[in-house]
Amino acid sequence: MSHYSPCFLIPCYNHGAAIGTVVDALKAFDLPIVIVDDGSDEPTKTVLDRLSQQDDVTLHRLEENQGKGGAVMAGLKQAQTLGFTHALQIDADGQHDLTAVPALIEESQTYPDSLISGKPIYDESVPKSRLYGRYITHFWVTLETLSTTIKDSMCGFRAYPLAQTLKVIEASSLGKRMDFDIEIMVRLYWDGCDIRYIDTKVIYPEDGLSHFDAFKDNVRISKMHSLLFFSMLPKIPRLLAMKRKNSQHWSARKERGTILGIKLLLATYSLLGRKAFSLMLKPVMYYYWLTGKVAREASEDYLQRVATYTGEKPLSSYHHLLSFGETMLDKLAAWKGDFDVSNLTITGGEHFRHLVEDKRGAVLIGSHLGNIELCRALSRRHSGVKINALVFTEHAEQFNSVMDEVNTDASVNLMSVSNLGPETAIMLQQKIDDGEWVVIVGDRTSVTRERRVVMADFLGKPAPFPQGPFVLASVLKAPVLLLFGLRDEQSQTPHFNVHFEPFYDPIRLPRGKREEALQEVVEQYAKRLEHYTLKAPLQWYNFFKFWQLTSSNNDKSHG
Repeated sequence: MSHYSPCFLIPCYNHGAAIGTVVDALKAFDLPIVIVDDGSDEPTKTVLDRLSQQDDVTLHRLEENQGKGGAVMAGLKQAQTLGFTHALQIDADGQHDLTAVPALIEESQTYPDSLISGKPIYDESVPKSRLYGRYITHFWVTLETLSTTIKDSMCGFRAYPLAQTLKVIEASSLGKRMDFDIEIMVRLYWDGCDIRYIDTKVIYPEDGLSHFDAFKDNVRISKMHSLLFFSMLPKIPRLLAMKRKNSQHWSARKERGTILGIKLLLATYSLLGRKAFSLMLKPVMYYYWLTGKVAREASEDYLQRVATYTGEKPLSSYHHLLSFGETMLDKLAAWKGDFDVSNLTITGGEHFRHLVEDKRGAVLIGSHLGNIELCRALSRRHSGVKINALVFTEHAEQFNSVMDEVNTDASVNLMSVSNLGPETAIMLQQKIDDGEWVVIVGDRTSVTRERRVVMADFLGKPAPFPQGPFVLASVLKAPVLLLFGLRDEQSQTPHFNVHFEPFYDPIRLPRGKREEALQEVVEQYAKRLEHYTLKAPLQWYNFFKFWQLTSSNNDKSHG
């Protein structure tokens, strides 16, 4: 775009007390200002009439209140009529941080064909109801676009490219109230408009005037999401074509469930309860099944292997992914502390009770079969036990802070590790010496040490298992137990069968016979993992090609 001519657009409804300050602040940027009076009361009209006398201030008056969306659409049309190419929307109530305006202008000028939006940074003044509402909206927008491109769809601090925006407005019947901001962004995305973000602070003044009607606007927004969802369905092939797919090692991938996603899921679960959330899972997991090619193909490969091994008919990969969704729901409940020992049937409890009584540390080796988050419920019964779960993610510290917010009594600490080196061993040895438990999974290779594997038969074919967990357990010289937590698929209410098995006490890897001893340990683990996998084949949650390493490491080592 060779010609860039922006203006400020301020929709106003009864914000006479605040809009003067906003206009005065915007004057510093030397851009024309278009104010839309959305049927305001007489005191506000008087203020707006006075402001319209200033140079470069245009007042467009709507005789009857249209709602924020109606006012913005009227203002966008007026801005184009006046010859502008872009409209920079600023709310009249003073919630937006105007120090971010230069960044908004610069980004809009640099990317004139893009919609530029603020990505809110909130302070303590934000109402929790608004925050949870945003999480839920973000969930639906992600579903409606089949993309995570839209980071926030509710912030009114935006720079609209007028030609593209008015084209979408003319082709659609958009909501005219608080649903507008969300809908116009989704429809612009559908139309191929690039969406970019800048950070902006948002405050909620104690004496601020809000026109958000908690009941009516939430009903409108719910109706809008329903309409957008069903309108999205015929667009699925085109939306999928817009996505860029990238297959790589499982732990090198960015997690789909970011910290924001976790908060969203927790908020939805808290607001709607388990039954409603479970119903919502079906279309979500169907979308994931349609779009997650890597996960779907890995699931089909695994299920075919199970069928070949057992001689039974292959199970459905969709039901496999749906089972994963149900386990995510179980994790939410476990994180919130909704499960206790009444939800568990424990087999092999005698193998760890004496460790608790003697305050001895232990290593528990789990897997991605079932749900080892159930150890949270177990820790509520044995309050003196501190459990440390090792995870291959950089989000562990943030995740712990989320868990502290959700359940201050949570006694499971996530510890982020990139590899199982000497520093990790020293840190964990102290925890073992203090009588704490260390939980680690034994069925996933590390992205940085993928060649350090042991090949062991699993479901009839050699598969790579990581050396790290078993070598670490031997270094810690602690009792080692196996842990498997399987959902009871026949139970009408959430119930789980938790199995503890003594494994080694301790694992010994003698010099001169280290490789042979390690091979035996891993083979024993693989046998027990296979045993429990066949008990609940749909609860296997390794959605990558488990029997092979990534192509960059095909020169794999057996020791």
